[in-house]
Amino acid sequence: MAVRRKAAGWSAGLTGLLVAVALVSATVGPVSVSLPTVAKAALNAVGVPTGLGVGSETLALFGASATVPVPELSYTYLFSFPVDSTSETIVRRIRLPRIALAATVGFALAAAGTVMQGFFRNPMADPSIIGVSSGAAVGAVATIALSFSGPYALQTAAFVGAVVSAFVVYLVATEGGRTPTATLLLAGVAIQTLLGAVVSYLLLRAGESLEQALYWLMGGLLRNAVWTDVAVTVPVAAVCFGVLLAYGRDLNVLLLGEGDAHTLGIEVERTKRVLLAVSSVATAAAVAVAGSIGFVGLVVPHIMRLLVGPDHRVLLPTSAVAGAAFLVATDTVARSGGVEVPVGIVTAALGAPFFLYLLRTREVHSL
Repeated sequence: MAVRRKAAGWSAGLTGLLVAVALVSATVGPVSVSLPTVAKAALNAVGVPTGLGVGSETLALFGASATVPVPELSYTYLFSFPVDSTSETIVRRIRLPRIALAATVGFALAAAGTVMQGFFRNPMADPSIIGVSSGAAVGAVATIALSFSGPYALQTAAFVGAVVSAFVVYLVATEGGRTPTATLLLAGVAIQTLLGAVVSYLLLRAGESLEQALYWLMGGLLRNAVWTDVAVTVPVAAVCFGVLLAYGRDLNVLLLGEGDAHTLGIEVERTKRVLLAVSSVATAAAVAVAGSIGFVGLVVPHIMRLLVGPDHRVLLPTSAVAGAAFLVATDTVARSGGVEVPVGIVTAALGAPFFLYLLRTREVHSL
């Protein structure tokens, strides 16, 4: 009961922080919008789906194209506060989708990073440690280099590449029904190196699409965020988080070692498979819509571990919400200067010094 109260208290406080950061973020941009206007426009954007229709999108590859049907939802909006039309358009159609997507991506990456750190019993682990981000990069860059376009083509290719790479790493590291964490880590490093070479080759072949590919690799997709990206990503992140949270106690026991965990009644190999699969899917969903964004899953869980302790029943939800607030804040910094930069550059600029700090402290070796 005390654990639930602690988790609820910290999560509520961090959620309040997330809302505050999101509202302030929506005021920042080339056109300044007041905080009350942002609040009204945000409430006007709250709606519930009330209908399902069918639209069409064009699918193109190597100059050939075809029209494919895609589902379209219609919404009924709950509020209608009076807001200047220009300000409402800026907030609802440009800034809020980007903020919502950044929060969802940060949420998923921080949750996955927390699980990876607990799984490998090392606070230096992050969501990309088993090649998920590298696999997504291959899928995305291949789509760009081959000029393949269509509804969610880039996102789908990145997601599939991420999931396949994680599955390959798992197969390589598994022998006799067991998956040693050390072997899994080494397999992840090897696959990442191989996929990095594939990405480099694809970049050489990208031609005029090189800039777009590099922009993806720097985590620049948040700039083009739309509500459909949010609608696709939120359910995946929510389901993955629910599964991971249900395994919070098992993850705590795994910290004692696989032998002790088995003695205490944990189905070690099954638990490891679930944690790896679900955290890989969460990471894949995040990277697919936002591009490659580093250090969120490394820095945020470690900071929260210092604040709330190592119990994953508390650490996992608080890290996820803190990750959402962190990425919204860093994305605000990324677009607040004279020239907008991809958010991956900002997270790396903040995360790398903290990473070096961790290397100089004993917290790196204790979890």
